[in-house]
Amino acid sequence: MPLARGLKTLILSLMLSLPSWGFANERDSAVADALAAQLLGEEIILQNFYAARQGRPVWQEIDTVAGFAAALRGLEADGLNSQDYLPDALVAGYRKLYSMKSTPADGASFDLQISRILLAALHHLQRGKVDPHSVDPSWEVPIDAPSLDLAAISQAVDAQRFEQAFTLARPSAAPYERLRAGLARYRHIERQGGWPMLPARQQSLRPGDVHDDVLLLRERLAIIGELEVMAADLFTETEPEVLDPRRYDDPLVGAVRRFQKRHLLETDGIIGPQTRATLNVPVAERIDQIRVNLERARWLLHGLPDSFVLVDIAGYRVSYFRPDGEIWRSRIVVGQPYRRTPSLRSAITHLTVNPTWTVPPTIRREDILPKVRRDPGYLARRNMSVLSPSGRRLDPWQIDWWNPGNVILRQGPGPNNALGQVVLRFPNNHLVYLHDTPSQGLFTREQRAFSSGCIRVQGILELAQFLFDDTGTPARIASLIARGKTRNISLARPVPVILHYWTVQAGQDGELVFRPDIYQRDAALLAALDRPPAW
Repeated sequence: MPLARGLKTLILSLMLSLPSWGFANERDSAVADALAAQLLGEEIILQNFYAARQGRPVWQEIDTVAGFAAALRGLEADGLNSQDYLPDALVAGYRKLYSMKSTPADGASFDLQISRILLAALHHLQRGKVDPHSVDPSWEVPIDAPSLDLAAISQAVDAQRFEQAFTLARPSAAPYERLRAGLARYRHIERQGGWPMLPARQQSLRPGDVHDDVLLLRERLAIIGELEVMAADLFTETEPEVLDPRRYDDPLVGAVRRFQKRHLLETDGIIGPQTRATLNVPVAERIDQIRVNLERARWLLHGLPDSFVLVDIAGYRVSYFRPDGEIWRSRIVVGQPYRRTPSLRSAITHLTVNPTWTVPPTIRREDILPKVRRDPGYLARRNMSVLSPSGRRLDPWQIDWWNPGNVILRQGPGPNNALGQVVLRFPNNHLVYLHDTPSQGLFTREQRAFSSGCIRVQGILELAQFLFDDTGTPARIASLIARGKTRNISLARPVPVILHYWTVQAGQDGELVFRPDIYQRDAALLAALDRPPAW
């Protein structure tokens, strides 16, 4: 096998390059065969790394090994577990190797094993430690990371600039750095003892209330920087009376509303069950949530195009990064937990104006048929036609709705069509798309997981016109809608679209926005992230 032979050649070359053990002999060929078999599966990157070094060994100086071990401990800042990379064992292994009567094969094996750890750490920083398919079988977002610059990494290692080597691998996008900064901040809070928990109580805490819980609430929000607690907050020179710190006053209400907004809660300033539960999430859980989303960032934040549409599923937001640098943002409605909106990467190829809606089989079976069985007139009120598999129109009153067969339900275009006035379409295996909706009231809710998997977009007509303008497609969305006819309009060039799931996002100001894990995906990813690798 050529790859195995290449590894054997590499190992023998290393053995010959280790003067402290003398020269390899013919018997070492068998040892090289065994090492090559052990390392199969990582041979390509190993061979390329040593090829970039012209076959020179890497880990022959104690300072190099010790410096690398120290740098590995710093990977905690990326949300990785530094002990996965055995930093404590590296220096001990080096000293043991040099204290015993070792062979060239021992030295080559040691060099290769540490290089494996280096390359694994770089891979984890660049592409993530966890294979996304292992925690989400429906994952369809290719990890578009560039090839590692092994020559530059080799030079950095020789100069013992290991952090520089890590920087060459990790995502350079600003959101990643903001998440790293947020992780450092929340770990500092943990080292300081975390934050206080508000006791359970039956009644909600409302503006103007006076209660001991207010003292804990002030401390809790001050710790995360949502509220500055200073003497000036409690005393004033213009008022002779001392302000009661137990009173739920206006400045504290404002801080609570900011907290609620950042956690996708109703921004009413009332400490009810949901807000209290969110305030009481331990700092350790928030740290794990940040770590999980750093891993998601490593999956996504490479190779992003200059212009694309990004659907933030758990954040209920869509952003269109326009070619001129402007960003258009809006609210969305996503799939319910039992009809999840998938993560995927595709490209918007065309728009459907004044669409019809062919009811998907699952929605037909679970949502529509129970209503039609109670009242066949439901279809007429919803402007729905019943069609045979060949497309022939059928009389809904002549169908046994308890056993309808393979009939097709199709809603005609109009103001009450479930897809609204326009649909943005992109190829995918889940039959999902972005679309308008007549149910505009849902956009006023903070948490908006109400759809059957597709994404409803507030203000989608504006987005559609931007896509026409930015791609050079000669069309006006308002004119097309006014004609009332169903029509597909191809974009002059496709626009990339990414549907992704984040439960933490860092804002432009560096503040972290935490979202409910609506699809319960964090726990499986955290368990996989914390699972030690098999070296």
